[in-house]
Amino acid sequence: MDISTQKSYTKSLGQSFLGFKKKLQKYLNNYEIKKIEKAFSLASKAHMGQYRKTGEDYIEHPLSAASILADFEMDYETLMAAILHDVIEDTDYDKNYIQKTFGEKISELVDGVSKLDKINFSTSEEASAANLRKMLLAMSNDIRVILIKLADRKHNLETIDGLDIAKRKKIGRETLEIFAPIALRLGIHSLHTELEDLSFRSLYPTRYSVLREELIKTRGNRNEVMEKIRRTLLDKLSSEGVKQDITAREKHIYGIYKKMKQKEIKFADIHDIFGVRVLCECVDDC
Repeated sequence: MDISTQKSYTKSLGQSFLGFKKKLQKYLNNYEIKKIEKAFSLASKAHMGQYRKTGEDYIEHPLSAASILADFEMDYETLMAAILHDVIEDTDYDKNYIQKTFGEKISELVDGVSKLDKINFSTSEEASAANLRKMLLAMSNDIRVILIKLADRKHNLETIDGLDIAKRKKIGRETLEIFAPIALRLGIHSLHTELEDLSFRSLYPTRYSVLREELIKTRGNRNEVMEKIRRTLLDKLSSEGVKQDITAREKHIYGIYKKMKQKEIKFADIHDIFGVRVLCECVDDC
């Protein structure tokens, strides 16, 4: 890579990191952000000259995975490991170098993700048995390894168009059968639904597009109505002294598809696309 290309690469990365850093400044201190910047500096150097199938610089992928985790306000060590998660596997830097530079915790997290990447989810039977058990064992060592892998998988699905159809379907199926259920088991519902929708789009792009358009058509001013209902419930329960968490939700696309398929009904026959969830602290309040 010549000097002018290196300068362009550095400038581009600086712009990408800036948006990510703004997220970090909302909940991390300067010391923690500096640590993350150090990890990004090494990852940028290690991945220089590497490109994804989409044509973008490879470093954009681990940075995006870390950004997904920052949306959940994950700790700085998790974000460092997310940025470095492909360094051991895809560059000349090994685990020992990561350990000497960033410490044992970070090196173990990065190495843990690398080991998960080596698991071959070739069949549904293997996924639900031996390989899934391996993942659960990794979870028992440090749950953050799995969280990084989930963020990694989400971004891969978001940028999957550069892959051939067979590869897209393989990744979509793996995610639907393995990673999305793990996100649900961990209680990360937003990530679970996102992974399912992205997998569905990868497996059945036409069906996904049709249902998405139908959902948009029915939405109308529904969001305003749902928010009004939510506020009414909130005011009423608060006046009664009931501690609660009220959220308005829209059924995700894959959830709609599953219901249509299981009940053998049309989109127009689904009446719970929009709803309100009320969580109370005790059964009596419910």
